[in-house]
Amino acid sequence: MLSRYAADAALEVDGVRGLVDRALPYRRGVKLDEDDGRLTVELRLAIEWGASVPAVGSEVQQRVREYLKRMADVDAARVDVVVDEVA
Repeated sequence: MLSRYAADAALEVDGVRGLVDRALPYRRGVKLDEDDGRLTVELRLAIEWGASVPAVGSEVQQRVREYLKRMADVDAARVDVVVDEVA
């Protein structure tokens, strides 16, 4: 469920074209890890040509944190964004 929330939040950001599926442990382009009760999120993104990678990445990080907090009352310790594709 948390991976779906993270994916939905990322897809709402202007400039994000989609999430890039990878082999396990990714689910819909999202990887979640928990260590000592601290959640880390990694998203693999495809962004639109001409979009500012730093701006899109920063907005995705912020939106994912806010969405997880609002929908699941979860604080993500870290949200990493990896741009796999630009198209």
